[in-house]
Amino acid sequence: MNVGVCRLSLRLHGVRSLKEKRRVSRSLIAQVSNKFNVAIAEVDDNDLWQKLTLGVCCVSNNPQHTSDTIDSVVNFILHLRPDTELIDHEVEVTPAL
Repeated sequence: MNVGVCRLSLRLHGVRSLKEKRRVSRSLIAQVSNKFNVAIAEVDDNDLWQKLTLGVCCVSNNPQHTSDTIDSVVNFILHLRPDTELIDHEVEVTPAL
């Protein structure tokens, strides 16, 4: 079993309030959850209205599948919201004991 974890930091252009950020965040999380078999949540920067940090986790028996799935999630988010800027992302795939 392999566990892939990704931390995405996104800048949300055009968002003017925390209420708007929550709307964008909930929409992204719902769409990613519906399309991919991953766990996803907002994990940091809760009080910053132009920055969204998401955590994504994928479990699979194949490390390449795990890595490909996380890459697909990142690309999906960036194509879904072209007004977002990817500030940083970290990916780690490790075998689970």
